[in-house]
Amino acid sequence: MADISTKPYMLRAIYEWCTDSGYTPYLAVKVDAATTVPMEYVKKGEIVLNISFGATSGLKMDNDSIRFHARFGGVSREIFVPVNNVMAIYANENGQGMAFEPQLGQYEPPAPAPAPSAPTLAPVPSPVPSSESRPAETVSTDAPDDGGEPPKKGGRPTLTRIK
Repeated sequence: MADISTKPYMLRAIYEWCTDSGYTPYLAVKVDAATTVPMEYVKKGEIVLNISFGATSGLKMDNDSIRFHARFGGVSREIFVPVNNVMAIYANENGQGMAFEPQLGQYEPPAPAPAPSAPTLAPVPSPVPSSESRPAETVSTDAPDDGGEPPKKGGRPTLTRIK
């Protein structure tokens, strides 16, 4: 039996600690093709997300992924983050939390559960489009270039990773 990762349990524990303490929990995420986030907010292949109760809708933190809806520029967006892509979870007010080493490319979506059988009158065939008729879908993980400028001082607190 494979060892179960402690990372998703730690993420949920720090999230709960933040909310119980009145802090705002933030996630630092490494963005790749398995991550669904608004790409216009990604900088240097990373994004920081506010996952507080007031900023999210339908937050679900399971052992494989973190999912929720959040507003970006007034538009509701669906967010999907594999647990392996999480670099840190911390309280925005004081920076306390926990950092992790991201393990990119290791996310495997769970097998879909069989759909519950519902009574139907008759099966209705539908055409399946060929792969030639569908446009190829591309995902770009290129981050906008910020010109290599250092972060601005005096703004909101951020997590600093020290290697």
